[in-house]
Amino acid sequence: MAVDDHHTTERPTETEQEALHRVTLGMEWLHRAHGHLLAFHHNVGHAMDHFAAAEPLLREAGHVDLADAIRAEYLPRGVVDENRWSYDVVEDFEDGVLADMDAFETTVREQLADGQRHVAEREQERRWKERASED
Repeated sequence: MAVDDHHTTERPTETEQEALHRVTLGMEWLHRAHGHLLAFHHNVGHAMDHFAAAEPLLREAGHVDLADAIRAEYLPRGVVDENRWSYDVVEDFEDGVLADMDAFETTVREQLADGQRHVAEREQERRWKERASED
């Protein structure tokens, strides 16, 4: 989605602050999802390492058919379909929705808050400090 390059030097309105905060929270949740995808990728890799370690043991124990199945059927296959491995899923997420939404979040920050991050938190900090110094 194309967005114009309008910048402002005014403090964002409450509605703009809330919108920006929601976009930022959305990005934080996407980053959490990315972390879960990385954990999924690592967990699948560790699981496959165990299957790979079982292959020679099964062969040594005389279960050649089971060892052959690990080598020929299970280790080379993908996790989503026969060809897409867990790293493919991670890369598609990173290059797709994560990159697109990150660019969008940057655009929103630039247009609503001159690129400043954590606008809602900064405003809360300002209010709390003012309140603390009132007495």
